[in-house]
Amino acid sequence: MVDTLDGMTSHQTTQTMKPATAAKKLGVYLEATPAEFQEGVVSRAELNALQSDPPEWLQELRRNGPHPRPVVASKLGVSIAGLARGGVTEPLTTEQIDALKQESPEWLQKERATQADVRKEAVRIKERDAARAEQADRD
Repeated sequence: MVDTLDGMTSHQTTQTMKPATAAKKLGVYLEATPAEFQEGVVSRAELNALQSDPPEWLQELRRNGPHPRPVVASKLGVSIAGLARGGVTEPLTTEQIDALKQESPEWLQKERATQADVRKEAVRIKERDAARAEQADRD
């Protein structure tokens, strides 16, 4: 049986992904990446190499942006939907994100409070479910 499994693994094909998928996994805005990255395909090994030893362009993008919406939302402590409600639909640079944090507009304060409530509720549900599971184990 083991021989069969060994034989199967030797025929694996290289797994590749579209640049958009790779950019998403790397947490960077695709349109800001180098042309050769945007135009090619990325293998799993290449993605792992980019993650473990990021080249200068990737380090620069992660440091200064422009950042994709999920990263912007995370840095501001809001949801992606909250960004949209606040009128933020474009990628932002780190400088723009920091400026927004300084300005702390009303929409941002409101969305941060909403996000905090969502997190509290998630913790409450997790604790409730854990208590129920513990009770079920005792029954």
